[in-house]
Amino acid sequence: MGLDKILAISGKPGLYELTAQTRGGFVAKSMLDGKKIAVNMRHNVSILSEIAIYTYTEEIPLGEVFQKIREKEDGGEAISHKSSKKELEDYFSEILPDYDEDRVYASDMKKIFQWYNILINNGFTDFSKEEKGDNKDEEE
Repeated sequence: MGLDKILAISGKPGLYELTAQTRGGFVAKSMLDGKKIAVNMRHNVSILSEIAIYTYTEEIPLGEVFQKIREKEDGGEAISHKSSKKELEDYFSEILPDYDEDRVYASDMKKIFQWYNILINNGFTDFSKEEKGDNKDEEE
């Protein structure tokens, strides 16, 4: 499962896994409690693979940011999203030193760290796009 099947739904906590499409929307399963919900077109839905973070030179896909956090933490959890603004900013500047401080807010960082920790706690570890299909690159 890639980031293209993981959703953030406005007004609902946590992340959701896309499970099925319906005529008027789709069914998603919460990654926090496993409950399924019906999501219609009125909901504001973001697919994680479509989200990017502003830097001074380009936009970095969220998957790459998650990969940088994973490398820093050796696959473990990141800083808590409930940490202070200063701690969040310091940590974020370690993983993405050239992020655009005027366009990436502390609330964005909180979401990124919260989402990353949810994904890690649900056994999601591969954030790279190339290896979605088969893992021939890993063979030696």
